[in-house]
Amino acid sequence: MSALDGLYQQLILDHSKKRSGDGLLEHHDAQHFERNPSCGDEITLQLAMEPGTDTVAALGWTGAGCSISMASASVLSEMAPGMSVDELRALIGEFREMLRSRGAGEPDDEVLGDAVAFHGVSKFVMRIKCAMLAWVAAEACLLEVRPAS
Repeated sequence: MSALDGLYQQLILDHSKKRSGDGLLEHHDAQHFERNPSCGDEITLQLAMEPGTDTVAALGWTGAGCSISMASASVLSEMAPGMSVDELRALIGEFREMLRSRGAGEPDDEVLGDAVAFHGVSKFVMRIKCAMLAWVAAEACLLEVRPAS
């Protein structure tokens, strides 16, 4: 294992233990429940928007599941605030593409930030849904806030 792979594994472990964004929001504009039937992971994700804008103010969630799904939700909750709906949709698309890569190529860490740590997950088909769980829920919340054009 390379030093970078070890760093990414540690980032995932750290986020699964100390979960950023864990907890439902007092006020939210959208909420979505998502479940991975193949392993039982589940998440309820809420999105709050800055009033009168299309900017994400906060992302809160609660869930139960493996370290990959919980860490992925934690990373997303740190990245989403301050993004516009379109920026978050684009980030979700980049994350999905990285996970579909089966480990090929080098993901753009400038775009993906800490989410690049999940690149190794793309080599394990059964874990891709775990990593995508919160991101799919966020995508559904974005559709509730502003339908895709």
